Amino acid sequence: MDRLLARLEDFFAQTGAPRSVAVAAVRRAVEDLRAEVLASRAAPADKGQAEEMAASLARDHAKTLMAPRVRRLVNATGVVVHTNLGRSPLAPCVCRAVAEIAGSYSNLEFDLATGRRGSRYSLVADLLCELTGAEAALVVNNNAGAVLLALAALAAGREAVVSRGELVEIGGSFRIPEVMAQSGAVLREVGATNRTHPRDYENAVNENTALFLKVHASNFAVVGFTASVSLPDLVALGKKHGVAVMEDLGSGSLVDFSAYGLSREPTVQDSVAAGADVITFSGDKMLGGPQAGIILGRADMVERIRTHPLNRALRVDKMTLTALEHTLRLYRDPERALAEIPTLARITEPEKSVGARARRLAGMLNKIAGVSAEVVAVSGRVGGGALPLEKIPSRAVALTIPGLSENEVEAGMRGRDTPVIGRIEDGRFLMDLRTVFDEELALIAGAAKALARQAGDSPETAKS
Repeated sequence: MDRLLARLEDFFAQTGAPRSVAVAAVRRAVEDLRAEVLASRAAPADKGQAEEMAASLARDHAKTLMAPRVRRLVNATGVVVHTNLGRSPLAPCVCRAVAEIAGSYSNLEFDLATGRRGSRYSLVADLLCELTGAEAALVVNNNAGAVLLALAALAAGREAVVSRGELVEIGGSFRIPEVMAQSGAVLREVGATNRTHPRDYENAVNENTALFLKVHASNFAVVGFTASVSLPDLVALGKKHGVAVMEDLGSGSLVDFSAYGLSREPTVQDSVAAGADVITFSGDKMLGGPQAGIILGRADMVERIRTHPLNRALRVDKMTLTALEHTLRLYRDPERALAEIPTLARITEPEKSVGARARRLAGMLNKIAGVSAEVVAVSGRVGGGALPLEKIPSRAVALTIPGLSENEVEAGMRGRDTPVIGRIEDGRFLMDLRTVFDEELALIAGAAKALARQAGDSPETAKS
């Protein structure tokens, strides 16, 4: 251990590894080498070779320990709101605002007008009400939290009536019935998987009914012999029987994407106008902001939710509120929102523009020795549990490196310092340019050049 630490002292200094990391890296290297020897997978000829092998392992471990866990990458999958890749990137002006607030004190809970304690909940509520027409608003940490909190505040110990066709499962195997159980609300299923009628809700009403819950089927579609009760009709039923109506929109949107050639999805404004008492949706999906759960609705309902003890466990911090506020401010000018919010820009970008970016990348790649690139027509996806059947016409670049299979190219691009995440389709590694930013083209070209050089240097490639 001491000899290895002394031998690698300069290396650890150059990489900025502190003493604790150096010791951990050397300890892991010695353990790995010992395991290799015992398993007869490695047999050093002498102590000098053993030390060299351990030193090499220690360098690798130190690099891994020093590398950040959350890393920037290039999303070339064509899925705009990719849950596994961080969902929606923030607009540049939003990033600047978050950086300023993150590195300083702020008026998170301080009223500048009175000099007294303020409330973090008031910081974005007015903006949300202005943009949607709702009476009141509240922000928590994510939409599952919003649903949990709303049900706990409004229906604990009482029945929430839901169509069987809307008992959805969201990412990570979280299911609406399980969320409801944790809230204390009693699930009352009505209708069938494919067909639910107004009479099903009416027949379920009793003295213990707290609310009608409508869950938007944003991440799947039921087609064929189907029927469901629209939100306006459900609101009318609620008024008739004195039952509150709550809608979980999931991936809520403030933009009608049918104007850009996509299917018509209900907007948040639609749900408010229809008269839902409470509406919940995500801030980091179609909205294009940070991870957050947004609750809108009647002022008295939102106040009951805000004052519930569970709210404190779900509250958001200054960076989330800053990111959400500055994202919402962009929506005051719809044209600016479409241009500057990355999620909106990527979804609505014309196919011709995506194709031009693909041709630029292919041109850059074809200038690299050992690399071949071709532009192909593909279909992208909105993602984020929205518009599940919708395909967005797009263009991708098929990357080929002689001597490497498509799986090896995929793994090699994914293994770069700035990983490039694409997809394999029809035996080729594809990079969909709908989700690639202009400034990332050089990163992709650099990654492909490094991979081609690595492939050219390998003994296997040299033999072929």
